[in-house]
Amino acid sequence: MKNYMMSLYDYLGRAAGPELGKEVCEVAVKLKETIEERKISNSKYTGNVHLYRREFLDEFFNNKQY
Repeated sequence: MKNYMMSLYDYLGRAAGPELGKEVCEVAVKLKETIEERKISNSKYTGNVHLYRREFLDEFFNNKQY
């Protein structure tokens, strides 16, 4: 079964910003989580965004003890 990967924007329903994005990425790397990338382009941002497992994001935001 393939994990459902999503960006912070998809998960939060809003832009996460660079500080929160960095914090999530650092924890994901520390925990050896799978991180994928997706290229996006819109009026506010053009570039790559990281994608994380939904389960990881659930744990991160419900359990901010890292």
